[in-house]
Amino acid sequence: MLRKFLMETTKCVRIEGVGNVLFAKSKRAKNLSISLKPYNPVRIAVPLGVSFERAKKIVQSKIDWIRKHYIRISEIEKKHKSRLKNLGSINKNEARKKLISRLEELSKQHGFTYNRIFIRNQRTRWGSCSAKNNINLNIKLIQLPDKLIDYIILHELVHTRIKNHSKDFWTELNRLIGNARILRAEIRTYYLQG
Repeated sequence: MLRKFLMETTKCVRIEGVGNVLFAKSKRAKNLSISLKPYNPVRIAVPLGVSFERAKKIVQSKIDWIRKHYIRISEIEKKHKSRLKNLGSINKNEARKKLISRLEELSKQHGFTYNRIFIRNQRTRWGSCSAKNNINLNIKLIQLPDKLIDYIILHELVHTRIKNHSKDFWTELNRLIGNARILRAEIRTYYLQG
């Protein structure tokens, strides 16, 4: 039963120069959308009223765009794998000490207060700040350049005052670190998988 349902809602098609492309029916999709992410196949969200054949034709008309972006994503994956090879293993005790020390320095320097700090090995986030102002930092931060470590720490410290990503949040972060959006774009070139 589950297999039949999956066959009706998803379809995998091999496209020359791109590889496997996953077509998935979506209740939320109003239009066909193409999603390319590192370490994942190309994914096409297909509105319920659109057949897989129609979706495939639309995708074929956008094949040059997909290939161009697929090549870019492949290059990002290669860079990431190369970085991982060069990074080696993390000394967890040293990493904890450095991250906690830097958090304390930046919070004192800019007048922030937080409740508790947790250093974890996370797969999807560099850091987070809870409603109780507990700050979580990913131990893998230690592998990033210092300016990106500071960016993540200050990002979470600003969340102790502003709990969302509003204009006020970005204004405050920019005041502390300069052009935060450039650093945000740079950190997106580092992936947590691996």
